[in-house]
Amino acid sequence: MAHEKNHDFHILAPSWLPLMAAVSGFIMLFGAVIWMSPNIENNHPWIFLVGLAGTLYVMFAWWAEMVKEGQNGVDHTPVVRIGLRTGFILFVMSEVMFFVAWFWAFFKNAMYPMGPDSPAIDGVWPPVGIETFDPFHLPLINTLILLCSGAACTWAHHALAHENNRKDMINGLLIAVLLGLIFTFFQGYEYSHATFGLGGSVYGGVFYMATGFHGFHVIVGTIFLFVCMMRAKAGHFTQEHHVGFEAAAWYWHFVDVVWLFLFAAVYIWGA
Repeated sequence: MAHEKNHDFHILAPSWLPLMAAVSGFIMLFGAVIWMSPNIENNHPWIFLVGLAGTLYVMFAWWAEMVKEGQNGVDHTPVVRIGLRTGFILFVMSEVMFFVAWFWAFFKNAMYPMGPDSPAIDGVWPPVGIETFDPFHLPLINTLILLCSGAACTWAHHALAHENNRKDMINGLLIAVLLGLIFTFFQGYEYSHATFGLGGSVYGGVFYMATGFHGFHVIVGTIFLFVCMMRAKAGHFTQEHHVGFEAAAWYWHFVDVVWLFLFAAVYIWGA
């Protein structure tokens, strides 16, 4: 009786995963610096890959534990689910500020380009020699693909939360995942036909960092939705309890909104 749970909070058991996450993250960063340093002989990527492997393992093991906690019917009480939603909202807000930094860099250099002493920009925007993409060609197609993917994700959420229809939920997630993969393929195709690179101009640097990080988020979100689809097939999630799927849907809509701003600001206005 002394150890019987009589509260709505989830007291976590001791775990070595946070320590391994910190150590693996440090090894990965340290290895990346060595790998990219031109002043170090034999700068192989092995240290970076070891840290990356450790980080990926921690992510898999930690999230697997959270899935088990969510499925045992004990740990994820209504109070805990509120905390999980709040924490994820704060995470998305931090992601918003991350992209705000890239938009700020783009707008600053577009509205106040450097003077003639800078041959990379030469006082004009986009810099001389930069051939921008036609926003109403492949970027517009990618915009429609991502919006349709977001609509499919919303359909999947509505099917579960309002209709308790697991079949439509799985079908909606399948469509969202496939469209996410198509978007990633088209983005890579666009990069392969670019006339400018990451270096050489502020435009190229900001363009690839903003759109590239967005592409990374699309890949992460696609994996997120795919995991939710496999969990749905395994019988996870209920009409009342589906915090993991809610987080995936919120993340995917965040990715959609960021792309709309990128399309409007970088591809249309920036060109």
